[in-house]
Amino acid sequence: MRLLCAKENEAGETRVALVPADAKKLIQLGFEVEVEQGAGVSAGFADDSYQAVGATINSDRQAALRSADVVLKIKAPTASDISLFKKDSLSVSFLDPFRQSELVEKFAVSGVRAVSLELIPRSTIAQKMDALSSQASLAGYAAVIHAAEKLDRIFPMMMTPAGTLSAAKVLVIGVGVAGLQAIATAKRLGARVTAFDTRPVVEEQVKSLGAKFLKIDLGKMEQTEQGYAKELTPGQLELQKKGMAKACAESDVVITTAQVFGRQAPRIIGKEMLSGMRPGSLVLDLAVATGGNVEGSDANGEVSINGVRVIGCLNLAATVPQHASQMLSSNMLAFITHFWDKENKRVRVDANDEIMRDCLLTADGKVFRKN
Repeated sequence: MRLLCAKENEAGETRVALVPADAKKLIQLGFEVEVEQGAGVSAGFADDSYQAVGATINSDRQAALRSADVVLKIKAPTASDISLFKKDSLSVSFLDPFRQSELVEKFAVSGVRAVSLELIPRSTIAQKMDALSSQASLAGYAAVIHAAEKLDRIFPMMMTPAGTLSAAKVLVIGVGVAGLQAIATAKRLGARVTAFDTRPVVEEQVKSLGAKFLKIDLGKMEQTEQGYAKELTPGQLELQKKGMAKACAESDVVITTAQVFGRQAPRIIGKEMLSGMRPGSLVLDLAVATGGNVEGSDANGEVSINGVRVIGCLNLAATVPQHASQMLSSNMLAFITHFWDKENKRVRVDANDEIMRDCLLTADGKVFRKN
């Protein structure tokens, strides 16, 4: 089978879907691996590093897409790219399927078998394929580093002849993969960290990292089968805002990571809460791509609201592209290897497999609707 690692052409995307070390493993499995010219350069992987492991560099994107049996990409292919894919070829990428219905239909019409990385189940057997989690962990780390660079004070407590500098106070809202990594990173930098999540079951994880858990009684809380928090009712959102206002006012940095998969991000911090914060403090909104947790946050960057610097964070994993690509590539390799038919040298697209059943969106001209 011919496998193509396509180049990412979206502004700000520095990652690559396949690194040379994993390209070598796929070649050893029996793949003919092609890499689009320059695909790995921004992540620190030159074309000759792929050639050194036996991959072919292709400078003709259209020809490469037409001949590929498997296409690995990070961002969703464009409609014009999909029109070039071979019938029954396999596309593996992030697709944002609940907001890209027209693109999903395009895959079906073109006869392409499309896999959405976001829909890989959070099960033990699929853990190595969980690209959403691998990139979220890097986003949590990068958010804290970004905040430390932007904040007008240092993170750790420091005792000097000129006096004692108190530690910065960091509030992390949302204790998923990104939130946990943000907590751990802020603690390593010496900050005093508090975290909040609608799921009380994560309190133990927060405390294990040395942070304080902010308790707000929202009534009975549930989570989805995939482990995501369920959307709050309007009444619960109001209780959450009231309970969080004081914590925000006491914080130098607030990092919001709360998202509901397939829906708009919940609005957690309003302008009235921002007005209670110290001028010069920071709020980093990691959910800005899906509408944002913070009122007034901008996907294009930083805005000042009542003296508070609100930063909309898009694709933070791409700010550390080498490690982000290494992790993504490992996720891709695990997925392909799991479905590799050694005897026939083919990737099995078996809709009865529990992993494929969850993440396969289109096949045989049909769209498989997901809840």
